[in-house]
Amino acid sequence: MRRFVEAKKGEIERLLKNRDSLLETSVPPRESRPDFLSALKRGKEERGLGLICEYKRASPSLGDIELGVSPARAAQAYARADCLSVLTEEFYFKGKIDHLFEMGPKPLLRKDFIFHPLQLEETARTPAAAVLLIASLLPAGSESVNFFSLAETLGLQAVVEVTNPGELKTARTLGAGIVQVNARNLSTLKLDFGANLRFIKENPPRPDEFWIAASGIKTAEDLSRLIEAGYSAALVGTALMRGGNLKGRLDDLLNGLERLCPKRY
Repeated sequence: MRRFVEAKKGEIERLLKNRDSLLETSVPPRESRPDFLSALKRGKEERGLGLICEYKRASPSLGDIELGVSPARAAQAYARADCLSVLTEEFYFKGKIDHLFEMGPKPLLRKDFIFHPLQLEETARTPAAAVLLIASLLPAGSESVNFFSLAETLGLQAVVEVTNPGELKTARTLGAGIVQVNARNLSTLKLDFGANLRFIKENPPRPDEFWIAASGIKTAEDLSRLIEAGYSAALVGTALMRGGNLKGRLDDLLNGLERLCPKRY
């Protein structure tokens, strides 16, 4: 995780340098943003699982994934998704915050390594409807509550990402309504799809929590297993981006899920 924090130093310095001009820019009201959670809930009602499709150009574990697809083209290909996730981290994932302005009208999740208040301020001045907060990166103690509250105050829905029971406790202390369980260990980059299935079995969601499964999801069978395990939504990125045929891969995924779970359609 340290490498990702180090990679953000230049960004934080830029934000601090331009702090006054950033804060002088008005924040669009919450009502002007599409509702991220409501869109996922509709997807869950329609197919048994809300679906977030991710614009992900590269990663530290795989290198370049797909650099030839523009954000606008990806948004068009992902028309059947409920929401979109946009990786904005520049060094390892080759993203840009500007990509959020090119993704169209669907509810957007800014996915990055967010740990400084000015990153939230910057996010709030984009079209993003939600922001990813990684539990292990949150400030210590009461500062984490203030950080979470700032996201909400700025009109952003906070998605708190966890990988273990201790981080889930943190999310619940914050009162997080949207919890994302990541099957990838961000320290070792080891991926274990089965970790999500075990985690939800051992740590069931509370009635007021909406859980998203992330990482390692490749097939309709994977989605079906997540539904049966109790997840409310899934985030899929690499499996859709690789090779550049985003629409075709998404159609295969959803059509396959329809065949596996016909009563849900």
